[in-house]
Amino acid sequence: MQPPTLTFTAIVDLKRYPLADPDFRAACRETLAKTGALVMPGFLTSEATEAVRREGEARRNDAFFCASKHNVYLTPPDPAFEPDHPRNREVVSSKGCIADDQVPATSALHALYDAAGFRDFLCAVLGEQQLHDYADPLSSINLHYAESGQELGWHFDNSSFAITLMIQPPEQGGAFEYVKGVRDADAGDMNFEAVQAVLDGEIRPQQLAMEAGTLVLFRGRNAIHRVAPVEGNRTRMLAVLAYNAEPGIALSESARITFYGRLG
Repeated sequence: MQPPTLTFTAIVDLKRYPLADPDFRAACRETLAKTGALVMPGFLTSEATEAVRREGEARRNDAFFCASKHNVYLTPPDPAFEPDHPRNREVVSSKGCIADDQVPATSALHALYDAAGFRDFLCAVLGEQQLHDYADPLSSINLHYAESGQELGWHFDNSSFAITLMIQPPEQGGAFEYVKGVRDADAGDMNFEAVQAVLDGEIRPQQLAMEAGTLVLFRGRNAIHRVAPVEGNRTRMLAVLAYNAEPGIALSESARITFYGRLG
């Protein structure tokens, strides 16, 4: 017998975070614009967080684990630059992932992702008219696993925003680190000098502390960021809620093969 689907009001601490309140939305929008990150500890109730954690543990063996090398721009190498130039210099990313179609239909993640009140709040804070699911069956909701030694290398996002939920932090390591405003992608300014300084450890990044149940909205298109290597025996579990501003958009087939090992 499947557990009942959790309701939106049972998932989110709406007393602490009144998502429908115009003043609260305005304050969130201002914080995101000023810092590039909106961090909301205890956004998920402890019951919902624990339920998702148990789901993740139960499906851990179904996760697709992969390791890859890439440059910080997530683009193919450019032969106009040397291999060790910041444009082409490689970093390592390694993680496991279960895709949207592996997340139980009764999961709090689906209830939150689909909730009109949550999407309305996101639109107000992110400045979007509407938010839509991915058209493919894999990409809307993902649960990422990082075990000891695994990390997400320095990179810039292609999308203008990312939405994540910490489900289980590791014992040590696994910090989310970022440096705001390193490049201006829209202007074509890749700022190789600053990227090299970050890769060489000459710029100290900011860190986001994320306890279980924390929601983070992050502007990662121009902020270089990474997840530092995980340490200890406890797996880092992070849910990623991915939306599109336009309907009918699917992740490319090559990206699905890379991230999930399959097309659907």
